[in-house]
Amino acid sequence: ICGIALIVIGIMVQMSLHKTLMITNASASGAPIVIIVVGVVIFFIAFFGCCGAWKESYCMVTMFAVLLTLIFLVEIAAAIAGYIFKDKVKDVFSTALEDSMKKYNQSADFREAVDTIQADFHCCGSNNYTDWFNIRHNNSVPDSCCKTRAPGCGNNITRDIYQKVRPHMRTRTHVHSHLFNTVQYI
Repeated sequence: ICGIALIVIGIMVQMSLHKTLMITNASASGAPIVIIVVGVVIFFIAFFGCCGAWKESYCMVTMFAVLLTLIFLVEIAAAIAGYIFKDKVKDVFSTALEDSMKKYNQSADFREAVDTIQADFHCCGSNNYTDWFNIRHNNSVPDSCCKTRAPGCGNNITRDIYQKVRPHMRTRTHVHSHLFNTVQYI
């Protein structure tokens, strides 16, 4: 069951990443792929253990125990690597968001991705709403920065907009937080 759960979580995170971020760096989608692969491996090892117990094969049950020990060691290594590289993952997501912001007016896909991120996370820009001033050149922000979304509401930045990135978004992105917590749970 754990293997199937990891496969589902990995697929959901992968779909979520590609729905909200136009990822220009392939390493940003590496964590969900690793989760899917680990889920498949755990599923097959569990199936192998069930077959060994059902057939009452000493060799298969022993191999199952050895493989479980290896999985445990790999999970510890993955948690340590996740902790060590958390800043690199944060930088990858920040760079992807900034690149998407620069291409905001060039493509509907980028516009939709950035609007979704800002609306879902109640933020405006990569660091704060002034990030848009260099991109839009008219001291306005996208309508997705508005707390009460209405057409043209971003043209008046004195209105009720998200002023800065939420505190948990500063230290690590929301997606990265979920990925890291998933790896720690494993």
